[in-house]
Amino acid sequence: PHPDTLKAGLAEFISTFIFVFAGSGSGIAYNKLTNDGPSSPAGLISASIAHAFALFVAVSVGANISGGHVNPAVTFGAFIGGNISFLRGIVYWIAQLLGSVVAALLLKFVTGLSVPAFGLSSGVGVGEALVLEIVMTFGLVYTVYATAVDPKKGNLGIIAPIAIGFIVGANILVGGAFDGASMNPAVSFGPAVVSWSWDNHW
Repeated sequence: PHPDTLKAGLAEFISTFIFVFAGSGSGIAYNKLTNDGPSSPAGLISASIAHAFALFVAVSVGANISGGHVNPAVTFGAFIGGNISFLRGIVYWIAQLLGSVVAALLLKFVTGLSVPAFGLSSGVGVGEALVLEIVMTFGLVYTVYATAVDPKKGNLGIIAPIAIGFIVGANILVGGAFDGASMNPAVSFGPAVVSWSWDNHW
C-alpha cells in the first residue's frame, strides 16, 4: 500500500485505541466504583460522556491524516460514497479492529478486571436491538457524512468532531440501556475478543 495509506491506517489505529480505551475503560471504572452493582442512570450518563469526549478527541487527532473515521461503519460509508479506495478501506478496518483489541487487552492488564462485552439487556430481543443499532449507526454515519465528508460542508467541518462525539453520546443515552449502544463494529470487537464473548456479536 501507499505510504500515505499506511500512515492513515496508523492514525485510525491510534484513534480507535483512544476511543475504546476511554469508552470501555469508563465502564470498567464505573463497575469498580459500584462493586459491579446493577446498571444505573449514572453509569449510563458517565458512559455517554466518556464516549462523547473520547470520540471528539479521536476524530480530531485523526481528521487531517485519515479523515478520523474511528469506525468500520463510517469507513464502509466513505467507500460506498467513493471517498476512499477499497484497499484503503481494508487497511482502515484492520487498523480499527486492532486498535480496539489492543485497547481492550491493555485495559484488562492495567485494571486486572474483565472487559465487559456488549450484550442485550433482559427483555430486549435480537430484532429490536438490531433495528436500534441500525437507526443509531445511520444517525452517526449521516452526521459524519454531513459534517466531515460532504464537500459542501463549508465551515461545518470545524465542528465535525464535536457533532460526531455528541451524536454518539446522545445515542448511548437512548440505546445504552437496551443493547449497550455500540454503533461501531470495532468498539464491540476488541472487548468480545478479550472476553471471548460472541453472543449476538453480529
